[in-house]
Amino acid sequence: MAIKRPKPEEIVLELRQVEVLMGHGMPRIDAIRRIGMTEQTYYR
Repeated sequence: MAIKRPKPEEIVLELRQVEVLMGHGMPRIDAIRRIGMTEQTYYR
């Protein structure tokens, strides 16, 4: 069974969510974990 890759729109939405959380004062690593993404995936 193939691994489902997120669409570009979904990726942008998740990155925006991280930016919003960071804007509210949350550390970057905590914001990344909050949306369910690994740190390595975020930086990729």
